[in-house]
Amino acid sequence: MKVNESVALEHGLSKSEYKKICELLNKTPNITELGIFSAMWNEHCSYKSSRLHLKNLPTEGKKVIQGPGENAGVIDIGDDDAIVFKIESHNHPSFIEPYQGAATGVGGIMRDVFTMGARPIANLNSIHFGSPRNKKTKNLLRGVVRGIGGYGNCIGVPTIGGQTCFDESYNGNILVNAMTLGLVKKNKIFYSKAAGIGKPVIYVGSKTGRDGIHGASMASAIFDEKIEEKKPTVQVGDPFTEKLLLEACLELMAGESIIAIQDMGAAGLTSSSIEMASKGKLGIELNLNKVPCRELNMTPYEIMLSESQERMLIVLENGKEKEAKKIFDKWNLDFSVIGKTTNSKKIELFYDEKKVADIPVDTLVENSPMYDRKWKKSKLPKKNKLNKDNFKSLKILNVLNKLLSNPNICSKEWIWEQYDHTVMGDTIQKPGSDAGIVRVHGTNKAVAASVDSSASYCYAHPLTGGKQVVCESWRNLISVGAEPIAITNCLNFGNPEKEENMGEFVECVQGIGEASKYLNFPVVSGNVSFYNQTKEEGIKPTPSIGGVGLIKNYTDMVTMDFKKVDNIVLVIGKTEGYLDQSIFSRDILRVKTGPPPEINLFNEKNNGQTVLNLIKKKLVRSAHDVSLGGILVAVSKMCIKGKKGLEIKKPKQLINQFEYMFSEDQGRFIVEIEKENYKQVREILEKNSVHYDELGIVLDKDIVIDEKTKVSIDDLIQSNNNWLNKFMEA
Repeated sequence: MKVNESVALEHGLSKSEYKKICELLNKTPNITELGIFSAMWNEHCSYKSSRLHLKNLPTEGKKVIQGPGENAGVIDIGDDDAIVFKIESHNHPSFIEPYQGAATGVGGIMRDVFTMGARPIANLNSIHFGSPRNKKTKNLLRGVVRGIGGYGNCIGVPTIGGQTCFDESYNGNILVNAMTLGLVKKNKIFYSKAAGIGKPVIYVGSKTGRDGIHGASMASAIFDEKIEEKKPTVQVGDPFTEKLLLEACLELMAGESIIAIQDMGAAGLTSSSIEMASKGKLGIELNLNKVPCRELNMTPYEIMLSESQERMLIVLENGKEKEAKKIFDKWNLDFSVIGKTTNSKKIELFYDEKKVADIPVDTLVENSPMYDRKWKKSKLPKKNKLNKDNFKSLKILNVLNKLLSNPNICSKEWIWEQYDHTVMGDTIQKPGSDAGIVRVHGTNKAVAASVDSSASYCYAHPLTGGKQVVCESWRNLISVGAEPIAITNCLNFGNPEKEENMGEFVECVQGIGEASKYLNFPVVSGNVSFYNQTKEEGIKPTPSIGGVGLIKNYTDMVTMDFKKVDNIVLVIGKTEGYLDQSIFSRDILRVKTGPPPEINLFNEKNNGQTVLNLIKKKLVRSAHDVSLGGILVAVSKMCIKGKKGLEIKKPKQLINQFEYMFSEDQGRFIVEIEKENYKQVREILEKNSVHYDELGIVLDKDIVIDEKTKVSIDDLIQSNNNWLNKFMEA
């Protein structure tokens, strides 16, 4: 095929980008070279619209071993142990083909983790779907959940937590964000930087097929009515092969053979080889005839751009080929020496003894576009003046039951019961909690992880919403007794070429940066997913934050279920009665305007550290952060988990009962304490200038709101559990 401007445009390149490529090469690229540029210069691989702003995120900390720039981030958890973790999107593929899209998303993120020498120990996910009234939502949800479970369950890694949201903005573009944690010894971490000249470059894993070609480019495209035509760009996963690949790689890593290793993810052999060469500041020469292929007559273009799954690229020490091959033969995986490192600083490709591509590495990486796109600053919306007379017609139990059955609050047990969350035998807090927790096998340590997002807050005011989602992750980790260490982010936004969408991204990133810096909660890995829209309809800005923390002794772990009758329940943090953008306001009052609740970072940090201190002193029996739905929803979930009731005291605040019970003021926790410890707890709270309210006393059954209003735990369970089950059965 003759390459020209129109062919370049079909590959997702702009006119100016095509012109720049011709100038850098001092020639017109051939079709293979053009395909390589289109893969490396798209948003998914180059971060051309985002990396200018991502540079401002805090990425360093006392426990950070590796920040952004590698396959995943790495943190130190003591005793020469480290946790490798990352979250990444597989949005477009999952909308086109939900089972395989979600499955390969899980497979891809696990490869990112074990590529660095870590054995995966836990998976999480953040999945967002359109309105339940949308005709596609149910099938998309069913397919995605089956895909996540089908892959994770087969490979034998527990899914310990996650988040599921519904909003009409995702009708034409769902989000599937997958997160994996792995465990590794600090002295056995592997990186992707190639080194040395004349070192063998090894292909291992599955054979290369035509599936997934243009997958990376498709991830940076806007959907239209021809979306079904994009199904061939969705990769096909095989978890059983991935399990073999995992074990084979870890076995090889136990020796001293590997110089560098990189999984073939987005853009396949193209990105893996170029990233290794770029980081090592050297060249790589590949003989494409030696690439194991499962289809006949594959062209160099197809071989280089295929995103077939379960493949790795390795640079070995000289003389280690036979040793390595023996291992991969044992695990029944393909093994082929397909090239070598060179001092050319080029990617040179040969096929049928002809050179079919000759590209300086710098042109693909250092010289890739970086755009300072125009963006529109958001205005903080005016606060709503709610007519309190409207509350008179509301009954608090009706409101509570409606909120507990809201798609974004209701129990997601239908989803997570399809995931194996106990395999490996170290899961000690399963999905449905503030954070999932796995014990570090053979030790007393435990690692906690959660995934959070808040699209409504970010849509109302991106800067505040960005701060909030980091603080939410912080609170979730603290609520289980974990010391927050670091975060990974998956930033899901619309078309960056639109000033409004770009502004949402810029300000969300600013908010994330401010909060993570203040809380000493650095960003160590992540992913940006742009162009999440169909035609002109974009999603709400949705940054997903995956937080990771450490519990030094797993026996100090706290759960959210109320434990004992007559224990005192406190609300930590001040309740101002903030209703704008709350689910009460949006779902009950039908008011969707106004700013999100304010974020006071000092209070977030002070309140969180104080609660964590109380937990470490064994003064807290149960804990739960206050988020969607406010105080009454939070305590209802604690009652449901513990099969206990609560007698609620009349609040002292001079605010309406509905404002107190359903507001979403930030920085708050619900904690249960023993009566005999109340004095000590009060002294600590007052010493730290932490506001608290005495909410009530744990009962054997029923939530008693006042002398006229009570509800049984069985009724709460029914309200909380029924919606999703009925929705999926209908």
